[in-house]
Amino acid sequence: MQEDLEEQEQGEQEELFEHHRIIVDKGQSLLRIDKFLLARLQNVSRNRIQNASEAGSILVNGKAVKSSYRVKPLDLVTIVLAHPPRLVEIIAENIPLNIVYEDDDLIIVNKQAGLVVHPGYGNYTGTLVNALAFHFYPELLGKSIEAENERPGLVHRIDKNTSGLVVIARTEKALTFLAKQFFDRTIKRRYIALVWGDFDHEEGTVTGHIGRNQTDRKSMEVYPGGEHGKHAVTHYKVIERLGYLTIVECRLETGRTHQIRAHMKYIGHPLFNDETYGGKRVLKGTTFNKYKLFVENCFTMIPGQALHARSLGFIHPTTKKELYFEADLPANFQALIDKWKNYIASRNES
Repeated sequence: MQEDLEEQEQGEQEELFEHHRIIVDKGQSLLRIDKFLLARLQNVSRNRIQNASEAGSILVNGKAVKSSYRVKPLDLVTIVLAHPPRLVEIIAENIPLNIVYEDDDLIIVNKQAGLVVHPGYGNYTGTLVNALAFHFYPELLGKSIEAENERPGLVHRIDKNTSGLVVIARTEKALTFLAKQFFDRTIKRRYIALVWGDFDHEEGTVTGHIGRNQTDRKSMEVYPGGEHGKHAVTHYKVIERLGYLTIVECRLETGRTHQIRAHMKYIGHPLFNDETYGGKRVLKGTTFNKYKLFVENCFTMIPGQALHARSLGFIHPTTKKELYFEADLPANFQALIDKWKNYIASRNES
């Protein structure tokens, strides 16, 4: 009996992929690795395994191998596969998108805040995936797309009310290649966040497992002792101090669900207007009604948490060249910051 140690990275993080780790049995005869994996992995086609091999996502004893490699007893085999959401259907919808880059392999979208990335409970239509279905197949407007190979290839996601850059694969090979980069943590992602409070230091790192809140399953919790959840690391740097608020840049080392939002709350700096994590109330400042009214007016300027996925960098699946993209803050997010700057300036003058 072979020992099969499998870790599935799903549901608890931004990235959408799965990781399998298999130790080959002592009595295993020489066998092509594609046939070996086809027999060992459920619901995985030969084509997916071939694409994983071409993307460098099949490793034996830490080294990438081709599909023709023959497994030997006690080999340590690992494979990273793209793991798209299990959707029943996608309805093609003509929803405007800000596409900043597109080629035969991938699309980069600057997602607006308020747009859900993919269909799910309570959001079966009106999502980024529905919009992409129309972008790929405009002739199917209002019709469902059920073929697995016709679905837009999500390899990561950002929250509904978070704006910014998302990469979508157009082919299975590109999807697998990008999934491997997310798994290896070589994807470069930086976010801009407006958070409550001032910082003692210019930069820092938050480390703490993130998992579902034990009483509120819709939110995430930080478990510093590692008793629940998965390892998560967020690096932050102060960009500008605005009195009771601070603009910070966050760099993700891992990609857990609500990672920045949960980590910032954990260190006492919830994101501005983040109702789920306690940021949609006056946490810093004076007790004057005029100030409270000013803050409440600021809350109405953006739909949710003040968070923007500003930059995204990765290696292209086909050209193998490094690509890097940046997206400016949305107009309403920038207007919010300007409003605070004006408030700080007027307060200092008085």
